[in-house]
Amino acid sequence: MNNVRFWTEGVPVEQEALNQIRNIASLPIVAGHLAIMPDVHLGKGATIGSVIPTRGAIIPAAVGVDIGCGMCAVKTTLAASDLPDNLSRLRARIESLVPVGFASHDQPLMALAAGQPQTSREGLQGIAVQRRMQDLRRRFDNIRILDRVGKFDAARVWKQLGTLGGGNHFIEVCLDEHQNVWVMLHSGSRNAGKTIGEVAITTARGLAAKNQVHLPDRDLAWLDEGSAEFDEYVEGLMWAQDYAALNRDLMLFNVMKAIREELGRDIGSTEHAVNCHHNYANIEEHFGDKVWITRKGAVSARAGEMGIIPGSMGAKSYIVRGKGNADAYCSCSHGAGRRLSRNAAKRRYSLDDLAQQTAGVECRKDGGVLDEIPGAYKDIDAVMAAQADLVAVVATLKQVLCVKG
Repeated sequence: MNNVRFWTEGVPVEQEALNQIRNIASLPIVAGHLAIMPDVHLGKGATIGSVIPTRGAIIPAAVGVDIGCGMCAVKTTLAASDLPDNLSRLRARIESLVPVGFASHDQPLMALAAGQPQTSREGLQGIAVQRRMQDLRRRFDNIRILDRVGKFDAARVWKQLGTLGGGNHFIEVCLDEHQNVWVMLHSGSRNAGKTIGEVAITTARGLAAKNQVHLPDRDLAWLDEGSAEFDEYVEGLMWAQDYAALNRDLMLFNVMKAIREELGRDIGSTEHAVNCHHNYANIEEHFGDKVWITRKGAVSARAGEMGIIPGSMGAKSYIVRGKGNADAYCSCSHGAGRRLSRNAAKRRYSLDDLAQQTAGVECRKDGGVLDEIPGAYKDIDAVMAAQADLVAVVATLKQVLCVKG
């Protein structure tokens, strides 16, 4: 594959993923080489862990249906010694403030915090969040792509702001090498982004069939710039990406609130939160040309830019600083990457394996999260070694508490 660059040395890549990469690289809209991250694995249409440059078009299935899915993390003022020996009550309190799975808030979160803000900085954050929420509400009324949906529960959109969802989404309390406490979480644009993505994928497939466009995979159908369908999708895409970022910020606030309430003391953060997408598309300039860059399971890693690369619910995670590698379109991996499908993980591992691999972590250890067992993921150390020229490690984290949807 001449127009593909790999950062996978020392990390196995499944043949099905290689076939999928070959299919993407053959598309006439691809504007340059593909950049393949070390966490690459089979996805729907496009491989997860790939960076795809396109000219005058976007592939909705490459962006995916969890538009704007990504990570958020902050270093707190707490040390490991400030945490209780038993973290089960803290996990329960976090789960009471941040709905997980299919659950949502009973009422939309209208404010970042009820009552008096704890600090002036928190008050300023609350004002900024309210402005972002107002902007999202204003723009939501003009998202034309949702007009293609026969029935859509608009009220659900706002009740899901500040909620985790399920699958591989998580909230973690972690310790770094110096025993500082971090909060880290992973989520996206919830049902609203899913709906926008699904409508765009269906629309792109329909246009490809209508125009008799030959595709190696129907999920690689694209929308052409300048068309009404493209404009509608981009409008919804940008909204969903902003929604996802705000969703993470609201969750982060409530997790910090849960910790504060459980410990009975004020806590703050010593660094600004890192909030980064890893399923998204954006116009960027690379090699002197402005193109659409789709990062499907990849993080922007421009020189000096902060990012997050999680492992699994029993492995290390990393706060990183980008090196701005031009050949990778200034990107890095979004995590360890799956080595086993969800069904394969359930077949291979038992609940005893789950308990053993998550020893020392306060988390669910039942059949509902067996497919998220650490053994289902690639070796995060090998993944990090393969991308040493993409990012520098700022902090190494290990979770002591994990909330799964």
